[in-house]
Amino acid sequence: MLAAAFVVLFAAVTAALGATGSAGVFFGVASRKIPVYCVERGGEEEKVVALTFDAAWGADKTRGILDILDEYDAGGTFFLVGFWLDKYPDMVSEIAQAGIEIGNHSANHLNMPKLNSETMRAEITSVNTRIEELSGVRPTFFRAPYGDYSDRLMTTVEELGMVGVQWSIDTLDWKGLSAAEIVERVVPNAKSGDIILFHNNSDHVLDALPLVIMGLKNKGFSFVGLSEMVATENFSVDHTGMQHKNS
Repeated sequence: MLAAAFVVLFAAVTAALGATGSAGVFFGVASRKIPVYCVERGGEEEKVVALTFDAAWGADKTRGILDILDEYDAGGTFFLVGFWLDKYPDMVSEIAQAGIEIGNHSANHLNMPKLNSETMRAEITSVNTRIEELSGVRPTFFRAPYGDYSDRLMTTVEELGMVGVQWSIDTLDWKGLSAAEIVERVVPNAKSGDIILFHNNSDHVLDALPLVIMGLKNKGFSFVGLSEMVATENFSVDHTGMQHKNS
């Protein structure tokens, strides 16, 4: 009887929370939608991380980032804002031609959960269209400005056939941290399946990036674009933001 009562109580609470299996927590069950922060990697799998670069203001260091990624044979993903696309269309083409993935970072870098559904959708679709015009590839991944998500935003992203992506390691490069400080935030803490956040025009990104790559290479890591690590279907995301690929 006790077991039956527990099952009834669990079902009632789960229903009340609206648990869906996509993220919030009650006995490990998700009660709200959250994006992918990192990816579960089995012990037998190659150690990989994803380097990501948000681009909203400035482009002075973007070509330098591409050169570094090329020099070290490292993949990566740029998340581009719409007004950045409009200001630097040639740079978008360069990123694509370098074989680096491009993701969607919204049109105007607004706080997305505060927008109505129509505006929210337009912020995403307009950037998808523009990136496809400039690069020939339609983005698969969306990163919300400020890392601020809601169930409604995640539902919109899913309805557009995209995957919401956050990060598990924040370099805090936008705060003006030195290269050494950035390396200390990343290299000792990295795990296979981590998504690392840089910004394309931060003060010391060009100094820090080679040191991060070399430090992680020495620990046996390789560097991939998000599409090589993050599943786009048949997956679940637990309450920590870790993506698990369904068998």
